[in-house]
Amino acid sequence: MIDCHCHVDFKVYNKNRTEVMERAQEKLKAIVNSGASLGGNRRTLKLAEEYKDFLYPTLGFHPSNASKSDSNIIKQVLAEIESNIDDAVALGETGLDFYRLDGEKDKYKQIELFKTFLKLADEYQMPLVIHARDAEEKALEMVKKYPSIPQVIFHCYGGDIETSQKIIEDEYFISLSTIVCFSEHHQQLALKLPLSHLLIETDSPYLSPFKGQRNEPAFVEETVKTIAGVKSISLKEVEKKTDANSRRIFSF
Repeated sequence: MIDCHCHVDFKVYNKNRTEVMERAQEKLKAIVNSGASLGGNRRTLKLAEEYKDFLYPTLGFHPSNASKSDSNIIKQVLAEIESNIDDAVALGETGLDFYRLDGEKDKYKQIELFKTFLKLADEYQMPLVIHARDAEEKALEMVKKYPSIPQVIFHCYGGDIETSQKIIEDEYFISLSTIVCFSEHHQQLALKLPLSHLLIETDSPYLSPFKGQRNEPAFVEETVKTIAGVKSISLKEVEKKTDANSRRIFSF
């Protein structure tokens, strides 16, 4: 199994990150840690050095951070990403998050930064990890303008089924998180979307499948179990295909 999106760099893991990583290494073949801020990108690169050939870094800037950050921080983020581009397996997470967004100005800032990441992914021929919340159709519309981006993942997808099918038709990928374990909507997505275009993730520390317990990469097994149950196929089939999809996209 491969957890294709997590945040083990977050400070909530500071007290027991070693144990979390040990549990992940016992169960999983690899994890992809997604940078979401200036500090997050730096920490992710350090963890990739520490857990070489197991933890793979993506470098990005979360759209919610884009709404709140000044231009100097964003310039610094982009400069550091380009300086470390050869150490990353993808760009992101980046995208659009219009959930509870205040005003058109914040929306504009997200759109402009997403455009910058689209151009970077196109220029460097890097896979792109997209965060889209209450903006899935807009994100799809924007990424389709860059058809030469090699691979695109709509991570932790929670939009409607119609848009998800359009994403698949355009040969992009959708990643289902551990939220599928307790969300009927996400289980419907798992049922209707082809395994050929699915990935699995935890998005830890968020979305734990266990009530009252912080999420972690090892729990991606619960995503596999749920998808297998919904589709009435074996755990091995889900694991084998999603692993192959992850390796194809991230080239490890």
